[in-house]
Amino acid sequence: MSRVGKRLIPVPEAVTLTIDGLDGGRQRVSVKGKKGELRLDLLPCVHAGVTGSIVSVERTDDSRKSRAFHGLFRALISNMVQGVSEGFEKVLEIYGLGYKAKLEGKNLVLAIGYCHPVLYPVPAGIEIHLESETVIRIRGTDKQQVGQVAAEIRSFRKPEPYKGKGIRYRGEYVRRKQGKAGV
Repeated sequence: MSRVGKRLIPVPEAVTLTIDGLDGGRQRVSVKGKKGELRLDLLPCVHAGVTGSIVSVERTDDSRKSRAFHGLFRALISNMVQGVSEGFEKVLEIYGLGYKAKLEGKNLVLAIGYCHPVLYPVPAGIEIHLESETVIRIRGTDKQQVGQVAAEIRSFRKPEPYKGKGIRYRGEYVRRKQGKAGV
């Protein structure tokens, strides 16, 4: 039995979770809360059920595929419940002389050492706030989308090990190298 898959998911009072049947033995899980609404289609090898305010995820058989997806879908549903009730957040920090970020409408404009500013259009469902010119706060209901946006912004200028310049996650440690030694 999957250790992750057998754990129950508590649903807060402010969140409504519905499970609808689709064709082919599939199910659609819809979660609605104060932050938004998310949907997930389950595979036929996994079955979800609601009892009061508790959601359980069980597999239909003991095949390798069912065992593999059991914990995955339980974690995805749990993340959906947390996302619509609390939301997810990633914080990026920009290091480097003259490196900065600003918001222009629905675009994030980064000045990160290139001869041109880097323009990043903010996708739907994501909020970007700037605490300062060098701190970017990314918020959203979908954990995967928040992480993907943070990874895409970080990929424009990854932290380099010699001077530590670049975009990094808050709390990320960049191992520094010594560089050239004088003769």
